[in-house]
Amino acid sequence: MATPAMAQDAPVAPPAAQRPAGPPPGVGADGWTVSVGFAPVVSPVWQGSTDAALSIFPDLRINYRDEFFASVPDGIGWNAVREQGWRAGPLVKLRFGRDERNGGSPFLVSGGSDALIGLGNIPAAGEAGLFVEKRLGAREQVRLRTEVRQGFGGHEALVIDLSASLGGRVGRNIWSVGPRATLAGRDYVQTYFGITPAQSAASGITAFRADGGLVSVGLGGTVIRPLSRTYVVTLFGGVDRLSGDAGGSTLVQERGQRMQLVLGIGLSRRFRL
Repeated sequence: MATPAMAQDAPVAPPAAQRPAGPPPGVGADGWTVSVGFAPVVSPVWQGSTDAALSIFPDLRINYRDEFFASVPDGIGWNAVREQGWRAGPLVKLRFGRDERNGGSPFLVSGGSDALIGLGNIPAAGEAGLFVEKRLGAREQVRLRTEVRQGFGGHEALVIDLSASLGGRVGRNIWSVGPRATLAGRDYVQTYFGITPAQSAASGITAFRADGGLVSVGLGGTVIRPLSRTYVVTLFGGVDRLSGDAGGSTLVQERGQRMQLVLGIGLSRRFRL
């Protein structure tokens, strides 16, 4: 179930939906399929922010059968294992950087925050690793997924994403909803939520040394509505609560909030090559 869920600052284009990797719904699994569209997204300016921003993301997805997939939210991956409800293989994702003046969304339309001034910019990071997914049920309506990725560039920590979802159909509408959690190593949490003495002096935020562990827990979902054989509208959203040292960071406590909400809607056209 596709969703162009790209939102918060440090996200890999946030997982506001539980989307199994594979051919887009409504398009055959033979050969190459492409989805092109756009998605207005309202999200926190930066991960932990109280201020909201509007970004309009391009939504480009490429699939080859049930083997190869590529998009900004899902990254670039290969379903090397495809049998008895199992999917597993290599995966590479992009995590947008963070700008101290506008949060860092490359597609920002409106909104901003001055809470990060003095903290400096964080460059974009790549994350490479593996995913394992199991689909259960007569129609594979239950999905359990784990991603383990090593960061390079903006941060150099291990990141683990865990998610579960239940999906189904109501008329022509395809829905999916489920919980998720993110864990990360020390360098990740310190990079996005730690405050060094120098940053404290420049920003006025109390210094804070962060450790690794649980970063957030939340719930995400999508509703997909086909308009025709090629056009699809996707409504997606998610709410997450920052946890551990991410939620206890002085950046969040003094300038932000733990609860993070993302809402968006996408329109895309899908076709075969």
